[in-house]
Amino acid sequence: MSDETAARLRVPPPASPFHVALLEPEIPQNTGSIARLCAATCSVLHLVGRLGFRIDEKAVRRAGLDYWHLVDVRTHPDLEHLAQELPRARWHLFSARGARSYLDAAFAPGDLLLFGKESVGLPDDLTTAHDGRVWGVPTSGGVRSLNLSNTVGIVLFEALRGTGALSGAALTEPT
Repeated sequence: MSDETAARLRVPPPASPFHVALLEPEIPQNTGSIARLCAATCSVLHLVGRLGFRIDEKAVRRAGLDYWHLVDVRTHPDLEHLAQELPRARWHLFSARGARSYLDAAFAPGDLLLFGKESVGLPDDLTTAHDGRVWGVPTSGGVRSLNLSNTVGIVLFEALRGTGALSGAALTEPT
């Protein structure tokens, strides 16, 4: 059996998807990996502010992102426009300086998961304004922080698990 014809472990798409937002992402490979996560989980990807790369059709094709058409990608000039598009979404902000573990967050379908740029994270004024909703991923080693795409994967799958979205997984034949 070839890889293309092998069954895959699948769950139904969530009725209310999570929204993954990247504030001014700088590294195209991270955003590509996060886009793949969003495609695999039927989550919406929001790119906010100035991007450190292009996402036009030519750039995406050159990068070999053959799954890009499977991702619901939305761009926003700033966080205010993002908030206007998602007026009911509860915001969860993720920072290497977060004092509370993401494992203690009470995620709900439709929540917004906001991550900062790779070089500096989220602005201090933003994390101060959302003080009760700033989370971190605990580490035991001496690294400064985790890679952005790894952090999004950790958090997104915990949010899906915690809301029951991964329950009922079954092997499904390819379409």
